[in-house]
Amino acid sequence: MARLSWVPVAFFLFIALAFTIQTTSAGGEGSLKPEQCQGACDVRCSETSHKSECQFFCNYCCQKCLCVPSGTFGHKEECPCYNNLKTQEGKPKCP
Repeated sequence: MARLSWVPVAFFLFIALAFTIQTTSAGGEGSLKPEQCQGACDVRCSETSHKSECQFFCNYCCQKCLCVPSGTFGHKEECPCYNNLKTQEGKPKCP
């Protein structure tokens, strides 16, 4: 019977652990520092025709949540705080 070496098993476990840590710590609440909000909002608002409004509200939300969802639209589930901020009318505050 062939003996299974522990080296490939250990390597696989190391890769799986590294992927798990990267996935759980990437993005999410508090993943940004306040000074990183402007850059994240530049990306978030890059495709809108209402840049000044988008920038204003994105920066407001980022300062409060320290998170901006990836991409230019959607993905708000990455930042529950950002997603849950609403206007007085109950509409989403953050772009």
